[in-house]
Formats: sequence, structure tokens, C-alpha cells
Amino acid sequence: MNSLRPPLLKPDVTLSLALSPCPSPKPQEAMKPEERGIHLIQLLLTCAKHASSSNLHRADECLQQISKLASVTGDSMQRLSVHFASALAVRLVKRWPGLYKALNHNNQCWPKGEHHRARRLFSQSFPYLGFSYAIMAQTLFHLMTDERVIHVIDLGSGDPKFWVPLMRSLSSLAEGPPHLKVTCVNGNKQVLDKLGPRLVKEAEALDMPFQFNPINVNLGDLSVDLLKVRSGEALALISVLNLHALLAEDDRVDAHFGINNNKSNDVKDCKKLGQFLGMIRSIAPKLFFLVEQEADHNLNRLVDRFVEGLHYYSAIFDAIDATFESKSSVERLILEEMFGREIENIVASEGLEREERHERYGRWMVRFGRAGFKPVQLWVDPKEHVKQIVEGFGTKDGYKIINERASLMICWYDRPLYAVSAWTC
Repeated sequence: MNSLRPPLLKPDVTLSLALSPCPSPKPQEAMKPEERGIHLIQLLLTCAKHASSSNLHRADECLQQISKLASVTGDSMQRLSVHFASALAVRLVKRWPGLYKALNHNNQCWPKGEHHRARRLFSQSFPYLGFSYAIMAQTLFHLMTDERVIHVIDLGSGDPKFWVPLMRSLSSLAEGPPHLKVTCVNGNKQVLDKLGPRLVKEAEALDMPFQFNPINVNLGDLSVDLLKVRSGEALALISVLNLHALLAEDDRVDAHFGINNNKSNDVKDCKKLGQFLGMIRSIAPKLFFLVEQEADHNLNRLVDRFVEGLHYYSAIFDAIDATFESKSSVERLILEEMFGREIENIVASEGLEREERHERYGRWMVRFGRAGFKPVQLWVDPKEHVKQIVEGFGTKDGYKIINERASLMICWYDRPLYAVSAWTC
């Protein structure tokens, strides 16, 4: 790992909410990188405590000190600190709605096209999604080779890097390719307009019976009728880094009073997600693939999810450093802007506005079990796939896959970042 950043606090660290002044730093020029990183962590955590208790004066002191040490052009800890400090500042400013609106924050939403561009760059630059696609495609291929009509519903990704290899695998079956029906749900019409012709052209080249059904709605507005599921279809669904948005609910009262029932082993019910999984179960899919961030960012208390966020995104930013050390800094900035917006949503938003509610696989296992789903063993050789896919990205160090409770964890060194699982009714 190239970064000199010290190890971050583990996510189970308990922080005192006693208000205290920000730790006084040495002059920046007297600090070594490791020392500066530790001090930035201390400042950020202290600032988060003051922000959670709405102590603007103390938080402002911390932010002033952070601004002297953080830098968008520095090492991974300095760059990460910029995004977490900005998120804390936004949270504080939101206490004054007029000021917040005057600063034009409501009009700073990322255009859908820009988000898709960053997502595509993420898919091209890191093997996380490549791992996931290979695992899902191979499992689907082996469990559906006897089916003659296969209907796959994509819940939001719209990435041809999944579809094209799958189509080529299915076309190689000895008895000929099955009829493949692809339904893609996406709130960005441009994604659908690009994906449809691409897949139709690929199907024609493979002489594969094919049908594309675009649905231009957000996941929360999806209904059974739009999916056009027909009798006799072998049905599979894939959700890649999207399903957690359905966990958003109006839990601001719990957050305000520090109620933290989702910190325990109990998993809080979510009506919206429960209804969605119930709708999906009603169409009896043979497979439901889920790829989600392996992190606990759906905690009511700001300080708890702030600690977890620092732990998680420090690994993400270290991986960015290792990947882009010899590439254009523009690409790095695009990716870090995408992750910065996730951080801001996790830190600065509450209630229905907070959609980046990532949860660990253990919680998803409970949620899917409550909805009547059972886990499916993924069909994959982790060691072989790691070797093939990582070599395809031009690097051999840092990435690995580990098996954990009927899921596969995709790791940067020893830090699980994404989890892949499969379910059936």
C-alpha cells in the first residue's frame, strides 16, 4: 500500500460525547505524514462530536485546524479529510435553511450523466464490479443452462460489462442460445438509450433470440406491471450498489434523541424495503443477486456512522492512490467527487434525504430472510477469479476474495469493501 496514512480506528470504537476543545496541533511543517494523519483523525472525530451536539463554535475551531492540514492534492488521508470536513460543514449550515439555500446547495446535485460517468470510470478502473459481474454471470450460467427462456432484470446498473460476457457465454451452449429477455430499470434515460442498441447489436452478432425492455423509473417507483414478467420465464434479478437507497426513512426523531436501535444485533424493519422485497418475491425469481457496500453507514447516531465512514473510505482512498499514481489526476478527482458526495449524504443528511445507508451482509441476510428468501451458493472459484480479473486490471497486489456466510467479500488488503450474495424464494 503506497499511502503513509496510519491505521484508522476500528468501527466498534466508542466515542465520548463530552464536549472538549479541538486538540492543538504542532506546526504543519514539523509533522511527519503519519503524525499528521493521526491528528487529522482526532480533529475530525472531535468535530463530529461537536456537530452532533450542534456546538457550532467548537466545530468551527476544529474545521479551521483541519483546513490547515487537509489538501485536495495531498496524500489519501489529507484528501479524505477534505471531504469529511466539507460534509460536517454542510451539516452545520443546514441548521439555517435560509442560509443553506442561499449558498445554493440545493442546486448542486450532480447531473445524472456525471454520476453515470463516474460509475463507469469506477467500473473500468477497479476490479470490484468485475469480480461481482464474473461471480454473478457464472452462477447464473450454471444454474440456468437448462432454461430456454431467461428473463434478467437489472435494478439500476445498466453496465454492458456485465451483459456482453453473459450473452457470449449463453450463446456457446451446445443446444443453442436460449431466448434472453433483459429488463433494465434506470432513472437515467440516457443509460437505457445507450444500453439497448448495444445489447441488440451483440445479440444479432451471436444469432441469439433477444428482447430488451427499458423502464425509465427510479427503484422506489417500480411496479410489477412494468416488469412484464411472463409465465414460463426463468427469472433472475441483479441489484448492484442500489438497493440500500430503499432503506431511507424518516428517522430524524431517533437520530435527534440518540436512539440507536440499529447499533445492536436487531435489524430495524424498513417498510419501503419490505414492500419491495415482497413485490419481488411475488414474481418468484429463481435468483436474486445483490452487490452492496460492506459497511455500517445506516446508524442513527452521527458519530457512529462517522467513525465507520472514516474506516471504510480510508481504504477506498488508499486503493485510489494505488490505482492512479501514474494516471491522469482528472480521473482521480472525478472518482473522489463521487465518493465525496456519498460521504456528504452519510454525514450531512437525515431522514428521507439520507439514501447512502450501506449495511453489512449480516443485516441484508436478516432482511432477505424476513421477506422469505433463502441464500444460494455462488458458483465460483475465488482464487482463480481473483487471479484472472486482477491481472486484467494490470495489478496483482491488494485485492482478494474471502468466503463468509454464503457470500463473497471483495477486499482491499484485509478490508472487505463489497459483498456479493445470491438469493432464491
